[in-house]
Amino acid sequence: MESTVLLLNGPNLNLLGERDPAQYGSTTLADIEARVGELGEELGVSVVCAQSNHEGTMIDRVHEARAYQGILCNPGAFAHYSYALRDAVSAAGVPYVEVHISNVYAREEFRHTSVIAPVAAGYIAGCGVIGYELGLRALMRRIAERA
Repeated sequence: MESTVLLLNGPNLNLLGERDPAQYGSTTLADIEARVGELGEELGVSVVCAQSNHEGTMIDRVHEARAYQGILCNPGAFAHYSYALRDAVSAAGVPYVEVHISNVYAREEFRHTSVIAPVAAGYIAGCGVIGYELGLRALMRRIAERA
């Protein structure tokens, strides 16, 4: 059986490439999705991509991902306060790796805590967009450990 993982991006990440390039760079979300998809092919995993600016839609996508082998997610600002998204991740029963492009610890204090990270199989921040590739590799390792 081929593995399938969800690449889920949260609020404002649809604006990558134009929003605050000093913080996030010039790479677009489409560029990231394409690269993660290519890496997925190399690793033998199918990557389903989704992005939403709405908390409830993200929760629905996490629920759907229960049928997959894992979730790679940049929850954006939802990381800092969405206990509902945390509960969905916890209930999903599949490995979840959280990714942030920027170094959240070098930013505003409210960004220093992710309420979702304690239920994550891994957490990557501050590596730029390559963090998504690192995250997929880490996620695949977690999936293999469960097999």
